Amino acid sequence: MVERKERAQARAKAAANAPGPGPTEIRSQLVRSELLRASVWIGLALLVGACIILIQPILLIFAGIVMASMLDGGTRLLGRVLPIARGWRLLIVCLSLVVFMVWTMMFAGSQIADQAATLQTVVMGQVERIAAWASEHGMGNLQLDTKTITENLAGTFGRVTAAVGTVLGALTSLVMVLVLGIFIAIEPRLYERGVAWMLPMKSRENFYITTARMGFTLRRLMAGRLLGMAVEGIGTWLACLVVGIPMAALMGLLTGLLAFIPNIGAIVSGVLLVLVGFSAGTDTGLWAIAIYFIVQTVDGYLIVPMVAKQTVDLAPALVLGAQILFGALLGIMGLFLADPIVAMIKVALEREAERNAGALPKEKAAASP
Repeated sequence: MVERKERAQARAKAAANAPGPGPTEIRSQLVRSELLRASVWIGLALLVGACIILIQPILLIFAGIVMASMLDGGTRLLGRVLPIARGWRLLIVCLSLVVFMVWTMMFAGSQIADQAATLQTVVMGQVERIAAWASEHGMGNLQLDTKTITENLAGTFGRVTAAVGTVLGALTSLVMVLVLGIFIAIEPRLYERGVAWMLPMKSRENFYITTARMGFTLRRLMAGRLLGMAVEGIGTWLACLVVGIPMAALMGLLTGLLAFIPNIGAIVSGVLLVLVGFSAGTDTGLWAIAIYFIVQTVDGYLIVPMVAKQTVDLAPALVLGAQILFGALLGIMGLFLADPIVAMIKVALEREAERNAGALPKEKAAASP
């Protein structure tokens, strides 16, 4: 007891002789709260800055998620007719994709490469004819060449374009997207649980509901996009072969690929098709215009409404505005991913509105006597 009492007296004496508060100790509650708010805003600003700096890998990751949704959608669709394990179905889908790409490069690659070599000459010849016609009719002296057009087009895209502007950069980005999409598609629940683990427990249920709806919407949206690409590409190719439009295989390929970009893709593919058509004569050019309108009518009035009934129905002006904004800020990747990004944002907003609508009656009931 004596020793314990002596130790207590020693501690009291040491506390009495201890120096005062240090310069870093903040005793004011107001100052502490203001510093906490400032740290939150500074952290938010740093997060925004990091997103701006890392916009290229962020877009590649989102592109990988889009690819994973397509692979997952194909796996689910195959499961309706082939009752085997999910891993085997995913393997069949991936192998089918690889076989299609190899077949395209082996059997159609040489023909498409030869046609692509002459496409620039044909298009520039038609552009020069249009410029000469405009100059003859008093619309000014238009000096157009390949370099000028390329620089103007490149100037409309953001800095992300530099990462995919070369053939090597495009192939590297494509491989990264494919690999990332395959890894996510193998076990999507693993990554979903990992993200949910970082959220507060009260927010996890809403997170799971929102991600499930986003996944459903993204799968249906990409299925409709792939269907539209197939219909437009194959339809344009066969129609060009029938009427004798030059470079039919390349026109079908470009039309199918550009169909992935709503609104803008159809305009670009239509301009190319009409220019190539008129290079073979007036009658062929008129046939090219007819083919363009027929293909776009089938896609716009049959495929798009059918897909929109199963997914988020996006207004065309909203999608076009997002494409212009993302294309200017984020480059080619933003242009390609504008449609899925807008769809995901809309699903999240609809879910939040649903939660608020559900919480409102509870608040009224609690407030009533």
